[in-house]
Amino acid sequence: MKKVLAAICFVLFCHGFAFAAHPLITDDTGTQGEGKFQLEINGEVTHDKETTDGVTTKEKGGEAAAAISYGITDDIDVVIGVPYQWKEVKEDDAVASDNDGISDVSIELKWRFFERDGFSFGLKPAVILPTGDENKGLGNGKASYGATFIATKEAEPLTFHLNLAYTRNEYKLQEDEAANRKDIWHASLAMEAEIIENLRAVGNIGIEKNPDKASNTDPAFILAGIIYSVTEDFDIDLGVKTGLNKPETDYSILAGIALRF
Repeated sequence: MKKVLAAICFVLFCHGFAFAAHPLITDDTGTQGEGKFQLEINGEVTHDKETTDGVTTKEKGGEAAAAISYGITDDIDVVIGVPYQWKEVKEDDAVASDNDGISDVSIELKWRFFERDGFSFGLKPAVILPTGDENKGLGNGKASYGATFIATKEAEPLTFHLNLAYTRNEYKLQEDEAANRKDIWHASLAMEAEIIENLRAVGNIGIEKNPDKASNTDPAFILAGIIYSVTEDFDIDLGVKTGLNKPETDYSILAGIALRF
């Protein structure tokens, strides 16, 4: 809890910076509008346990992230995200590693290039800066890049989102480059449903190429959560994400707030 509070205080102090409609992993085509901002502060706590060759490995970790979006035009946002991560790894109850700190900062440009009859399409290229300490497992050590294709369909009271993404990871450490794949593909689908006024239920499912060269099983997840709009410009959210196979983290608890101004 102390690490969570410290991380949130840090990103607030730094005016850190915004992602998909939390707790969803899948992004939507929505933008802020010219001259408008959105500040998001999100937290995630993760737990994972695996037994291999008689050794039980337990991982506890999480992330506190801040992100800010700014509307350059009505259809184009620039988004900057600053994550703070921590992770403790135990092998047969002995601490193998325990690290925390700023991870790699992302800069994204979100462009909604088509909108008609409830359908909209967007493209979000991104650059990932090597701000995390690669020696602690908090970053890649080199700049990486990627892009996400986004599709949204509105059919009240339901809204659907589809993401198809590609990331090219570059690594500074030779051991990281030897152990990890560089080309990562991601596909995910999300749904939002208005339950009552100002309260939405959300669901998410997705799969991503496993970066670990030692595994040919791609991690897959499923997520459920809620988003409550306290006001038109202030949301709070809560979600639970679970793994659908062994490579994915067993479960995560997610929570966040979003403020538009």
